[in-house]
Amino acid sequence: MSIRVGLYGGSFNPIHCGHLIVARTVGESLRLDRVVFLPSRQPPHKADRTLLDAHHRAEMVQLAIAEERLFEFSDFDLIRHGPCYTIDAVTHFRRQLCNDAELSWIIGADSLAELSTWHRAGELVEACRIVTVHRPGWDQIDWSILRNTFDEAQVASLHRGVIEAPRIEISSTDIRQRIQAGRSIAFLVPDAVRAYIEANALYAVNSTSQ
Repeated sequence: MSIRVGLYGGSFNPIHCGHLIVARTVGESLRLDRVVFLPSRQPPHKADRTLLDAHHRAEMVQLAIAEERLFEFSDFDLIRHGPCYTIDAVTHFRRQLCNDAELSWIIGADSLAELSTWHRAGELVEACRIVTVHRPGWDQIDWSILRNTFDEAQVASLHRGVIEAPRIEISSTDIRQRIQAGRSIAFLVPDAVRAYIEANALYAVNSTSQ
């Protein structure tokens, strides 16, 4: 039986409980052998945004998943030079694993709406299974937009990849804003992540790292 691996990329700025719930839901729904978290050094589609230093975000991801055997961490994107596209990560893991491994790339419905703008999007859909998890505010997916880029077989594959998950209204943006306002982030991030943020004064108003 081939190995089933879910790849979960993102800026994770910071990682929060919503990310973990999504990863567990997908892992259980698809019976994955593992879910690999891949923090992005600087996502190509967010090149104009200033992210917290990558080593802090990577450390928080590792703290968040340390006690979960289903989850793994990869620094693939962090150690590369130049932009790292999703197709690059999928190709890397395809080479690393056996050729018949079942690879899934986990995204939210908001990312699916933008998938046609991704680098080598058609190749990506052929190279792995795109698994889309509904997010608050993205209940309706406009498939007509995707048909402008993908053929019917690819659109059908994307449609089959949509799964239901608990609607957890937690966002990294809100967490950063709460910290800057001096409000608690308890229950929004794992305790180990909260302790790390506090110990390093991350995201604070007077911090140089946002």
